[in-house]
Amino acid sequence: MTRMVLTLILGFIAGFSVPVTLSADVLLIEEVRQAGRMDVPANGMNTAEVRARFGEPVNVHATVGDPPITRWEYDRWSVYFEYDLVLFTVLHKGAVIDKKTE
Repeated sequence: MTRMVLTLILGFIAGFSVPVTLSADVLLIEEVRQAGRMDVPANGMNTAEVRARFGEPVNVHATVGDPPITRWEYDRWSVYFEYDLVLFTVLHKGAVIDKKTE
């Protein structure tokens, strides 16, 4: 009797956990696809090119370290520079999901 109850409980729990995992995977895949289509600063662009193409940043953080790394924040992403060149661009949390609903 105990095995039967335990089996039912484990089956019940497993039945609810699978759909949640599958839907989360689908959202992540769609978010990655959308992120690839977003127009963001590319590696190797200089600060003048970023300003000309994307406008003034919302916030500019102080330079830190050696080599000097600077972060510029825009509404949907942050751009990291080493000296004058873009190292990489990082999307802010939820930037792609919010963009999907617009």
